[in-house]
Amino acid sequence: MTILKKQYFPASLSIVLLAGGIALNYFEADFFTGNLPLIWYGVAYLAVGSPLIKKAFEKLFELDFANEFFLMSVATLGAFVIGEYAEAVAVVLFYEIGELLQEKAVNRARGNIRALLDLRPVRATVSRNGKWVVVKPEDVEPGELLLVKPGEKVPLDGILDSESASLNNSALTGESKPAHLKKDDTVFAGALNLDRAINVNVTRVYSESLYSRLLSLVQEAETKKAPTERFIRRFARYYTPAVMSLALLIIFLPWLFMEAYSFKNQVYRALVFLVIACPCALYISIPLGYFGGIGAASRNGILFKGADFIDRMRNLRTLLIDKTGTLTKGVFLVREHKSFHFDEK
Repeated sequence: MTILKKQYFPASLSIVLLAGGIALNYFEADFFTGNLPLIWYGVAYLAVGSPLIKKAFEKLFELDFANEFFLMSVATLGAFVIGEYAEAVAVVLFYEIGELLQEKAVNRARGNIRALLDLRPVRATVSRNGKWVVVKPEDVEPGELLLVKPGEKVPLDGILDSESASLNNSALTGESKPAHLKKDDTVFAGALNLDRAINVNVTRVYSESLYSRLLSLVQEAETKKAPTERFIRRFARYYTPAVMSLALLIIFLPWLFMEAYSFKNQVYRALVFLVIACPCALYISIPLGYFGGIGAASRNGILFKGADFIDRMRNLRTLLIDKTGTLTKGVFLVREHKSFHFDEK
């Protein structure tokens, strides 16, 4: 299915080559000797590791050594130096698979959010030169007069120019009960006109409308990192230099007190240490968990403004809701309530 998609091809190729190489080694194939294993695993590595190395070099030009890309690049290239080809491919392959899963989770979350919120009006009927003209909401300027027919959504914020109007603001407020407005009352974009055609004087451009700002706020929820995510980024700034320093100590410190010191052996041990110390699981699992949480919530009609709000839910003990329609799906009266900690009387 998705394995045939372009973005999954490098990882798929790497998986096939890695599995094939491990199988050939296990069965001790006669032809799988010399430089062939290096070439074989090298192709598998470059298929998924080249973007990682590219990012590491870009960071190097910025004099940034304290990042996960640099650490994983040094560790995996070092694994090739000591002949641990399969380990090098496995590290970058697992990282790439994690990135693909994260991308899939992000796209799914965005898709769910769009499906839930992206009900924005795609056209506006505006009065120009004595005629009603249909244009894009982005092309309407403040001060122009709109015509909103029954069943249409108000495309921009404005002031009601008709004597009265009945609007459904549930997309904005969660309140299912219609709002009855009078002339000169404020009308917000995204409100659904329920009964008669109305006129609205535009007061804000489309990008500044309440509905547009709400949509942008929710769609950019992933940019608001949770404390755990921010900690991981800060952790990398110290972890990477610390691991690199320890690797250098593993190489040179034994020289001070070992009689049979072997530079080659110590380099080998330092590279093994770097491979083991790669924290790719942390960089993959934590953001992916939050993206998955935002996406799962949006599928159930719950919108989180950011990952940090998911963390705050851990401390939630009592939830008070003042909008009946939000929980009862349009039933205007509370039919029943249950209390587990208070006297219902």
